[in-house]
Amino acid sequence: MSFPVVLLLSAPAYAAELPPPLTEDNFIAFDQKQAALGQLLFYDKILSGNRNIACATCHHPTLGTGDRLSLGIGEGGAGLGKERTAGEGGNRIKKRIPRNAPGLWNLGAKDLHTLFHDGRLSIADTYENGFNSPAEEWLPEGLESLLAAQAIFPLVAQFEMAGNPRENEVAGAVHDRIDASWPILAKRVRVIPEYGRLFVEAFDHVDTPDEVTIAEVANALAAFQAIEWESYDSPFDKYLAGDKTALSPTQKRGLELFYGKAQCSSCHSGSLLSDQEFHAIGLPPFGPGRTRRFDPMVRDVGRMGESDRLEDAYSFRTPMLRNVELTGPYGHNGAYPTLEGIVRHHLDPDGSLASWRPETASLPNVPWLEAIDFVVWNDKREMARHARFRDIAPIALSDDEISDLVGFLKALTGTASVSNPPFGIPKSVPSGLPIDR
Repeated sequence: MSFPVVLLLSAPAYAAELPPPLTEDNFIAFDQKQAALGQLLFYDKILSGNRNIACATCHHPTLGTGDRLSLGIGEGGAGLGKERTAGEGGNRIKKRIPRNAPGLWNLGAKDLHTLFHDGRLSIADTYENGFNSPAEEWLPEGLESLLAAQAIFPLVAQFEMAGNPRENEVAGAVHDRIDASWPILAKRVRVIPEYGRLFVEAFDHVDTPDEVTIAEVANALAAFQAIEWESYDSPFDKYLAGDKTALSPTQKRGLELFYGKAQCSSCHSGSLLSDQEFHAIGLPPFGPGRTRRFDPMVRDVGRMGESDRLEDAYSFRTPMLRNVELTGPYGHNGAYPTLEGIVRHHLDPDGSLASWRPETASLPNVPWLEAIDFVVWNDKREMARHARFRDIAPIALSDDEISDLVGFLKALTGTASVSNPPFGIPKSVPSGLPIDR
């Protein structure tokens, strides 16, 4: 690995080597027309079973491309972010989303090979279609990127966008077989004249709207997300490129800690600030959990739910960190609302777990689900199992050092990429359905 001479001469010595700067060459080149179409689809509720939730509802740009909730309120809810409510009557939500809605920054990076908190989607030839995914051999053909493959799964998730089996034809089809619902959604979109025209214009191989499949929908969604939230213009990125004035003294001290004493870069490594591996860090458990198929326990076993390997129990994928200041609350279940909170947990996982309180979580009031929100804490055997898996050891930092480390994390926030994205929120969508703003 090599760096410009100016960097070698002026940079302090770090315990771990600094990564090379991210550049345009590190990202997949997506088509602009497809991205413009994807923008409309991303904000259009037509892709949900009951036409009442869009991708943007839980990944909104005004909320850092997340929803600011620990565990989100999906299909059946109303509103945005912390103001989102759980619905009423027969339409009210049946379950909280089991995990935190992750940010969408830099998902078009060429080196990205694994997605979801438990890594259940990855680039692999497990099923001879280019991906290891929940759809297994039934994954649609024609998906051109990992991000495109990811885009189609929230559409068929019962509590995220599909809805309940007897509510609509999409949800009913999912419970027949996962791939039965995607043609229904593709037809919903392509029969709208404006969408039909845009698909023909954006895809060279599509001559008439009736040729549009879920693959084109997914590829357009991926193109939009990748271009819209590509971000590598933070003060840290400028520092890596050789601008020694880009970081404040506090941020420089935090940088030294990140790549040194605090050992953050042992997992948050490389240009994407993630090793894309899985680690058990003992976050406080709560919510409905997400377990292996047919597991009756209210718990979240993390990577083990995908791999079925005991050594993967309670481990979760290392998140990328650019714009982390914008994407709280933090952790696979949003257990900590602040950067300081999640940093302190990494430094002392068992101590932080012992002192954590349920009111720390950002959970909208849902009285009919409260009985299970924290029930796992009453399961002594499960909590004991949870405590046996730790991939990080305590590290002693002073309050000032923690403040410096948080200062560095804030130096990962983009500038123009955050304040002036290429597309923004559309004024309307072809379905005519309302847009969440």
